[in-house]
Amino acid sequence: MRTSQVFLLGALALAACNTSSPPEPTPEPRASSATPRPPPFEPKKVTLDDKAMGTHVVITTYTTRELDEAAIRPKLDKALAEIRRLERLMTTWRDDSEISRINQAAGKQAVAVGPETFEVIKKSISVADRSEGVFDISFEAMRDLWRFDENKVEEVPSKADLDAARALIDYRKIKLDHDARSVMLSKPGMRVSLGGIAKGYAVDAAAKVLAAEGLASFYVQAGGDLYVRGKKPDGSPYRVGVRDPRGQGPNDYFAMIDVTDHSFSTAGDYERAFVKDGKRWHHIIDPRTGYPARKSRSVTVWAKDAFTADGIDDAIFILGPDKGLSICEELDDCGAVVVDEHNKVWVSKRLESKIQMLRDPTDGV
Repeated sequence: MRTSQVFLLGALALAACNTSSPPEPTPEPRASSATPRPPPFEPKKVTLDDKAMGTHVVITTYTTRELDEAAIRPKLDKALAEIRRLERLMTTWRDDSEISRINQAAGKQAVAVGPETFEVIKKSISVADRSEGVFDISFEAMRDLWRFDENKVEEVPSKADLDAARALIDYRKIKLDHDARSVMLSKPGMRVSLGGIAKGYAVDAAAKVLAAEGLASFYVQAGGDLYVRGKKPDGSPYRVGVRDPRGQGPNDYFAMIDVTDHSFSTAGDYERAFVKDGKRWHHIIDPRTGYPARKSRSVTVWAKDAFTADGIDDAIFILGPDKGLSICEELDDCGAVVVDEHNKVWVSKRLESKIQMLRDPTDGV
């Protein structure tokens, strides 16, 4: 029986009998001071799982009292559409993309591009300067020699072919005109690719869409690039695993890190690779040699945004932990975990108190 009903029944009790006096007035029932409890609510995970930018894309959030799954789905679709819009601008797999037009005009003329493509190329050149040139988007000159994608062939190119291609790799010959917002490749035959940095930019762009749509807890992942916003509905942080480069697969971790409002980007020698003659050949090419970099097995970067993390993970991988970790230390709010060529784990200072080591990584070729 509700409290208000109790008060009402008390009010209806008859006054003491007194024929010479009028009956006492019936008091009004008092309102309950207790705040009604909201009905129970159990947040539900909502995930979009698709492909874009040549990789697996996962966008995940949770329902709230205000937003059910039907309301959330279009917001995730909008974020994916933003990734695909940027892909159309920056891919080398379409002849009409801005990057392809730059490549087609190499040695001939400058090409005007949109603000997003210009920003990514500008950042790429900045990373190249910071990393002694080991991150160089003009490495695309080697695309037809090392084939790890849909055109995969498990062959090691000849040194003569690699040396000829290396002559076309030089980020300093990428000329930017900020006023015209144009890009020119100075040498005929030069080519650029943003495959080592554009996914991070796209992940950040998708995250901005979700935030503008009113979502406060989510993550966006495109291949090895991840951005996490907020915490889980129960208040706990998202936990991200550091993959074992010689482990049993993508869910085999040797360490964990709690991530909130930060990105996570991993470069590893295991995704696009083959083993031949007892050696692992992979897609992270050292432009100084033309061959796969050998000083690292994996690099995981923790940074404030995915654009930064994606931009420096390859550079750290190629330089190795001795030189590479200094790139993180020079940046604000950035750290890295490196598994080197000897299977030793290196952790930068900012992550020492954040990382939880589960075990040593597995050894192997």
